Amino acid sequence: MNTTDFTYILQNPQNITSDQTQQLQALISEFPYAQSARALYLKGLKNKDSYKYNQELKTTAAYTSDRSILFDYITSEAFNQNEISQIIKQNSEHLKGIVFNEADDISIDKSVTIDDALKEHIKNSEGVLDPFLFEEKLKMEDVAHFLSLRNTTPEQVILDIDAKHIEETPEQTLQIGKPLDFDKSETHSFSEWLKITSFKPIKREESSETLEEKNEENSNEAEDPISKKFELIDKFLESNPKIIPSKDVPKIELKSDDSVRHDGLMTETLARIYLEQKNYEKAIQSYKILSLKYPEKSGFFADQIKAVKQLQENNTQN
Repeated sequence: MNTTDFTYILQNPQNITSDQTQQLQALISEFPYAQSARALYLKGLKNKDSYKYNQELKTTAAYTSDRSILFDYITSEAFNQNEISQIIKQNSEHLKGIVFNEADDISIDKSVTIDDALKEHIKNSEGVLDPFLFEEKLKMEDVAHFLSLRNTTPEQVILDIDAKHIEETPEQTLQIGKPLDFDKSETHSFSEWLKITSFKPIKREESSETLEEKNEENSNEAEDPISKKFELIDKFLESNPKIIPSKDVPKIELKSDDSVRHDGLMTETLARIYLEQKNYEKAIQSYKILSLKYPEKSGFFADQIKAVKQLQENNTQN
Protein backbone atom coordinates (compact mmCIF):
# COMPACT_ATOMS: atom_id res chain seq x y z
CA MET A 1 0.00 0.00 0.00
CA ASN A 2 1.43 3.35 -1.04
CA THR A 3 0.98 6.74 0.60
CA THR A 4 -1.70 7.88 -1.86
CA ASP A 5 -3.95 4.88 -1.19
CA PHE A 6 -3.47 5.18 2.56
CA THR A 7 -4.34 8.89 2.51
CA TYR A 8 -7.43 8.22 0.40
CA ILE A 9 -8.92 5.54 2.69
CA LEU A 10 -7.98 7.67 5.69
CA GLN A 11 -10.25 10.38 4.27
CA ASN A 12 -12.86 7.89 2.96
CA PRO A 13 -12.87 4.91 5.36
CA GLN A 14 -16.24 3.69 4.04
CA ASN A 15 -14.54 2.83 0.72
CA ILE A 16 -12.02 0.35 2.15
CA THR A 17 -11.90 -2.81 0.01
CA SER A 18 -11.13 -6.38 1.06
CA ASP A 19 -7.66 -6.22 -0.54
CA GLN A 20 -6.88 -2.99 1.30
CA THR A 21 -8.02 -4.59 4.56
CA GLN A 22 -5.46 -7.37 4.06
CA GLN A 23 -2.78 -4.80 3.25
CA LEU A 24 -3.64 -2.91 6.44
CA GLN A 25 -3.28 -6.15 8.40
CA ALA A 26 0.24 -6.58 7.02
CA LEU A 27 0.97 -2.93 7.82
CA ILE A 28 0.00 -3.16 11.50
CA SER A 29 1.97 -6.40 11.79
CA GLU A 30 5.05 -4.41 10.80
CA PHE A 31 4.07 -1.25 12.72
CA PRO A 32 1.88 -2.38 15.65
CA TYR A 33 1.72 1.09 17.26
CA ALA A 34 0.41 2.85 14.12
CA GLN A 35 -2.97 3.77 15.58
CA SER A 36 -4.37 5.26 12.37
CA ALA A 37 -3.61 2.00 10.51
CA ARG A 38 -5.25 0.00 13.29
CA ALA A 39 -8.34 2.22 13.16
CA LEU A 40 -8.64 1.71 9.40
CA TYR A 41 -8.13 -2.04 9.72
CA LEU A 42 -10.88 -2.11 12.33
CA LYS A 43 -13.17 -0.23 9.94
CA GLY A 44 -12.35 -2.70 7.15
CA LEU A 45 -13.34 -5.63 9.35
CA LYS A 46 -16.56 -3.86 10.31
CA ASN A 47 -17.41 -3.29 6.63
CA LYS A 48 -17.01 -7.03 5.96
CA ASP A 49 -18.98 -7.99 9.10
CA SER A 50 -15.95 -10.13 9.99
CA TYR A 51 -15.84 -12.47 12.98
CA LYS A 52 -12.33 -11.11 13.67
CA TYR A 53 -13.72 -7.67 14.53
CA ASN A 54 -14.40 -8.26 18.26
CA GLN A 55 -10.92 -9.66 18.92
CA GLU A 56 -9.26 -6.89 16.91
CA LEU A 57 -11.25 -4.25 18.81
CA LYS A 58 -9.82 -5.60 22.06
CA THR A 59 -6.29 -5.59 20.59
CA THR A 60 -6.72 -2.04 19.29
CA ALA A 61 -7.87 -0.93 22.75
CA ALA A 62 -4.67 -2.40 24.21
CA TYR A 63 -2.54 -0.37 21.77
CA THR A 64 -4.57 2.84 22.23
CA SER A 65 -3.32 5.42 24.70
CA ASP A 66 -6.77 7.00 25.19
CA ARG A 67 -9.64 4.53 24.99
CA SER A 68 -12.27 7.26 25.13
CA ILE A 69 -11.06 8.40 21.68
CA LEU A 70 -11.38 4.83 20.40
CA PHE A 71 -14.90 4.60 21.82
CA ASP A 72 -15.89 7.89 20.16
CA TYR A 73 -14.47 6.56 16.89
CA ILE A 74 -16.33 3.23 16.82
CA THR A 75 -19.61 4.92 17.75
CA SER A 76 -19.26 7.73 15.22
CA GLU A 77 -21.48 7.99 12.15
CA ALA A 78 -18.48 7.76 9.82
CA PHE A 79 -17.40 4.43 11.35
CA ASN A 80 -20.86 2.85 11.22
CA GLN A 81 -21.53 4.17 7.70
CA ASN A 82 -20.79 1.75 4.87
CA GLU A 83 -20.74 2.14 1.09
CA ILE A 84 -24.30 0.88 0.58
CA SER A 85 -25.84 3.30 3.06
CA GLN A 86 -23.82 6.10 1.45
CA ILE A 87 -25.35 5.28 -1.97
CA ILE A 88 -28.84 5.20 -0.46
CA LYS A 89 -28.25 8.59 1.11
CA GLN A 90 -27.09 10.03 -2.23
CA ASN A 91 -30.16 8.61 -4.00
CA SER A 92 -32.42 10.14 -1.35
CA GLU A 93 -30.85 13.54 -1.95
CA HIS A 94 -31.31 13.05 -5.70
CA LEU A 95 -35.00 12.23 -5.29
CA LYS A 96 -35.55 15.40 -3.29
CA GLY A 97 -34.48 17.45 -6.33
CA ILE A 98 -37.00 15.87 -8.70
CA VAL A 99 -39.94 18.20 -9.49
CA PHE A 100 -43.33 16.63 -10.17
CA ASN A 101 -45.83 18.38 -12.47
CA GLU A 102 -49.46 18.61 -11.47
CA ALA A 103 -51.63 15.85 -12.93
CA ASP A 104 -54.18 16.74 -15.59
CA ASP A 105 -57.84 16.50 -14.70
CA ILE A 106 -59.18 13.35 -16.34
CA SER A 107 -62.45 13.11 -14.41
CA ILE A 108 -65.47 11.44 -16.07
CA ASP A 109 -68.04 13.56 -17.83
CA LYS A 110 -70.63 14.21 -15.18
CA SER A 111 -73.40 14.17 -17.79
CA VAL A 112 -73.14 10.36 -17.94
CA THR A 113 -74.76 8.85 -14.88
CA ILE A 114 -73.49 5.76 -13.09
CA ASP A 115 -76.73 3.91 -13.81
CA ASP A 116 -76.49 4.44 -17.57
CA ALA A 117 -72.83 3.40 -17.61
CA LEU A 118 -73.62 0.20 -15.70
CA LYS A 119 -76.46 -0.75 -18.08
CA GLU A 120 -74.24 -0.13 -21.10
CA HIS A 121 -71.50 -2.31 -19.59
CA ILE A 122 -73.90 -5.21 -18.91
CA LYS A 123 -75.29 -5.02 -22.43
CA ASN A 124 -71.82 -5.20 -23.99
CA SER A 125 -70.84 -8.12 -21.75
CA GLU A 126 -73.75 -10.38 -22.69
CA GLY A 127 -72.64 -13.46 -24.57
CA VAL A 128 -69.02 -12.90 -23.62
CA LEU A 129 -69.02 -14.18 -20.04
CA ASP A 130 -67.93 -17.80 -19.83
CA PRO A 131 -68.30 -19.72 -16.52
CA PHE A 132 -65.10 -21.56 -17.35
CA LEU A 133 -63.19 -18.31 -16.96
CA PHE A 134 -64.06 -18.22 -13.25
CA GLU A 135 -62.75 -21.72 -12.52
CA GLU A 136 -59.35 -21.96 -10.84
CA LYS A 137 -56.64 -22.94 -13.29
CA LEU A 138 -53.48 -24.84 -12.56
CA LYS A 139 -50.36 -22.76 -12.80
CA MET A 140 -47.67 -23.91 -15.23
CA GLU A 141 -45.14 -23.89 -12.39
CA ASP A 142 -47.28 -26.35 -10.39
CA VAL A 143 -47.63 -28.68 -13.40
CA ALA A 144 -43.87 -28.60 -14.05
CA HIS A 145 -43.15 -29.27 -10.37
CA PHE A 146 -45.60 -32.20 -10.35
CA LEU A 147 -44.02 -33.73 -13.47
CA SER A 148 -40.54 -33.37 -11.97
CA LEU A 149 -41.64 -35.30 -8.87
CA ARG A 150 -42.58 -38.40 -10.91
CA ASN A 151 -38.94 -39.49 -11.15
CA THR A 152 -38.12 -38.46 -7.58
CA THR A 153 -37.86 -40.87 -4.66
CA PRO A 154 -39.88 -40.18 -1.47
CA GLU A 155 -36.64 -39.66 0.47
CA GLN A 156 -35.58 -36.88 -1.89
CA VAL A 157 -38.99 -35.21 -1.58
CA ILE A 158 -38.74 -35.27 2.23
CA LEU A 159 -35.23 -33.81 2.13
CA ASP A 160 -36.43 -31.08 -0.21
CA ILE A 161 -39.29 -30.19 2.13
CA ASP A 162 -37.01 -30.22 5.19
CA ALA A 163 -34.50 -27.96 3.46
CA LYS A 164 -37.18 -25.31 3.00
CA HIS A 165 -38.08 -25.32 6.69
CA ILE A 166 -34.63 -25.27 8.27
CA GLU A 167 -34.75 -23.33 11.51
CA GLU A 168 -32.01 -21.00 12.62
CA THR A 169 -29.43 -22.40 15.00
CA PRO A 170 -29.05 -20.75 18.43
CA GLU A 171 -25.72 -19.29 17.25
CA GLN A 172 -27.45 -17.62 14.29
CA THR A 173 -30.33 -16.33 16.43
CA LEU A 174 -27.95 -14.88 19.03
CA GLN A 175 -25.48 -13.62 16.37
CA ILE A 176 -22.51 -15.30 18.03
CA GLY A 177 -19.26 -14.00 16.52
CA LYS A 178 -20.87 -10.97 14.87
CA PRO A 179 -19.26 -7.54 15.45
CA LEU A 180 -20.47 -5.86 18.64
CA ASP A 181 -22.27 -2.58 17.98
CA PHE A 182 -21.71 -0.04 20.74
CA ASP A 183 -23.85 3.06 21.13
CA LYS A 184 -22.53 6.39 22.40
CA SER A 185 -24.49 5.90 25.64
CA GLU A 186 -22.89 2.48 26.25
CA THR A 187 -19.57 3.57 27.72
CA HIS A 188 -20.22 1.22 30.63
CA SER A 189 -20.79 -1.72 28.27
CA PHE A 190 -17.54 -0.95 26.43
CA SER A 191 -15.54 -0.74 29.67
CA GLU A 192 -17.23 -3.86 31.00
CA TRP A 193 -16.42 -5.69 27.75
CA LEU A 194 -12.74 -4.78 27.98
CA LYS A 195 -12.69 -5.99 31.58
CA ILE A 196 -14.55 -9.23 30.85
CA THR A 197 -12.41 -10.12 27.84
CA SER A 198 -9.32 -10.11 30.05
CA PHE A 199 -10.65 -13.41 31.41
CA LYS A 200 -10.87 -16.60 29.42
CA PRO A 201 -14.30 -17.90 28.35
CA ILE A 202 -15.95 -20.34 30.72
CA LYS A 203 -15.10 -23.95 29.89
CA ARG A 204 -17.65 -26.60 30.76
CA GLU A 205 -15.70 -29.84 30.35
CA GLU A 206 -16.55 -31.37 33.72
CA SER A 207 -19.03 -34.21 33.87
CA SER A 208 -22.29 -33.97 35.77
CA GLU A 209 -20.98 -36.42 38.41
CA THR A 210 -17.97 -34.21 39.11
CA LEU A 211 -20.20 -31.18 39.46
CA GLU A 212 -22.49 -33.01 41.90
CA GLU A 213 -19.48 -34.02 44.02
CA LYS A 214 -18.25 -30.43 44.08
CA ASN A 215 -21.70 -29.19 45.08
CA GLU A 216 -21.80 -31.69 47.95
CA GLU A 217 -18.35 -30.58 49.13
CA ASN A 218 -19.36 -26.94 48.99
CA SER A 219 -22.54 -27.65 50.94
CA ASN A 220 -20.56 -29.52 53.60
CA GLU A 221 -18.07 -26.67 53.83
CA ALA A 222 -20.91 -24.19 54.08
CA GLU A 223 -22.48 -26.08 57.00
CA ASP A 224 -19.44 -25.61 59.24
CA PRO A 225 -19.46 -21.78 59.29
CA ILE A 226 -23.23 -21.81 59.82
CA SER A 227 -22.97 -24.12 62.82
CA LYS A 228 -20.25 -21.91 64.28
CA LYS A 229 -22.46 -18.88 63.88
CA PHE A 230 -25.30 -20.62 65.72
CA GLU A 231 -22.92 -21.49 68.56
CA LEU A 232 -21.88 -17.85 68.85
CA ILE A 233 -25.53 -16.79 68.94
CA ASP A 234 -26.30 -19.31 71.70
CA LYS A 235 -23.36 -18.06 73.77
CA PHE A 236 -24.46 -14.50 73.27
CA LEU A 237 -27.99 -15.30 74.49
CA GLU A 238 -26.66 -17.17 77.52
CA SER A 239 -24.45 -14.28 78.62
CA ASN A 240 -27.40 -11.86 78.12
CA PRO A 241 -25.28 -8.70 77.72
CA LYS A 242 -26.90 -5.29 77.93
CA ILE A 243 -26.45 -2.91 75.05
CA ILE A 244 -26.78 0.76 75.88
CA PRO A 245 -28.26 2.56 72.87
CA SER A 246 -26.56 5.73 71.76
CA LYS A 247 -28.62 8.89 71.58
CA ASP A 248 -26.94 10.24 68.46
CA VAL A 249 -27.36 7.34 66.09
CA PRO A 250 -27.44 8.39 62.44
CA LYS A 251 -30.27 6.98 60.38
CA ILE A 252 -29.02 4.45 57.88
CA GLU A 253 -30.81 3.97 54.61
CA LEU A 254 -31.04 0.20 54.25
CA LYS A 255 -32.43 0.26 50.74
CA SER A 256 -29.65 -0.23 48.24
CA ASP A 257 -29.86 1.11 44.74
CA ASP A 258 -27.25 -1.29 43.35
CA SER A 259 -29.86 -3.35 41.57
CA VAL A 260 -31.50 -0.23 40.15
CA ARG A 261 -28.18 1.09 38.96
CA HIS A 262 -27.31 -2.29 37.44
CA ASP A 263 -30.65 -2.48 35.66
CA GLY A 264 -30.19 1.00 34.25
CA LEU A 265 -26.79 0.09 32.82
CA MET A 266 -28.01 -3.13 31.21
CA THR A 267 -27.93 -3.11 27.40
CA GLU A 268 -28.33 -5.66 24.60
CA THR A 269 -24.64 -5.27 23.82
CA LEU A 270 -23.70 -6.23 27.37
CA ALA A 271 -25.95 -9.29 27.12
CA ARG A 272 -24.13 -10.29 23.92
CA ILE A 273 -20.80 -9.78 25.69
CA TYR A 274 -21.79 -12.35 28.32
CA LEU A 275 -22.77 -14.71 25.49
CA GLU A 276 -19.39 -14.33 23.78
CA GLN A 277 -17.76 -15.29 27.10
CA LYS A 278 -20.13 -18.28 27.42
CA ASN A 279 -21.52 -16.88 30.67
CA TYR A 280 -25.03 -18.12 29.91
CA GLU A 281 -26.53 -17.50 33.36
CA LYS A 282 -25.63 -13.81 33.25
CA ALA A 283 -26.82 -13.59 29.65
CA ILE A 284 -30.24 -14.99 30.60
CA GLN A 285 -30.42 -12.64 33.58
CA SER A 286 -29.50 -9.73 31.30
CA TYR A 287 -32.26 -10.52 28.82
CA LYS A 288 -34.78 -10.83 31.66
CA ILE A 289 -33.80 -7.37 32.90
CA LEU A 290 -34.07 -5.98 29.37
CA SER A 291 -37.50 -7.60 28.99
CA LEU A 292 -38.72 -5.69 32.05
CA LYS A 293 -36.95 -2.54 30.93
CA TYR A 294 -38.41 -2.66 27.41
CA PRO A 295 -41.79 -4.50 27.62
CA GLU A 296 -42.55 -3.71 23.97
CA LYS A 297 -39.66 -6.05 23.00
CA SER A 298 -40.51 -8.80 25.50
CA GLY A 299 -41.28 -11.26 22.68
CA PHE A 300 -37.84 -10.73 21.13
CA PHE A 301 -36.06 -11.14 24.47
CA ALA A 302 -38.09 -14.30 25.20
CA ASP A 303 -36.77 -15.79 21.94
CA GLN A 304 -33.23 -14.79 22.91
CA ILE A 305 -33.58 -16.46 26.33
CA LYS A 306 -34.92 -19.62 24.65
CA ALA A 307 -31.95 -19.66 22.26
CA VAL A 308 -29.47 -19.14 25.13
CA LYS A 309 -30.95 -22.05 27.09
CA GLN A 310 -30.78 -24.25 23.98
CA LEU A 311 -27.16 -23.24 23.41
CA GLN A 312 -26.38 -23.91 27.07
CA GLU A 313 -27.96 -27.36 26.83
CA ASN A 314 -26.01 -28.19 23.66
CA ASN A 315 -22.70 -27.19 25.27
CA THR A 316 -23.50 -29.19 28.41
CA GLN A 317 -24.20 -32.32 26.35
CA ASN A 318 -20.99 -31.86 24.37
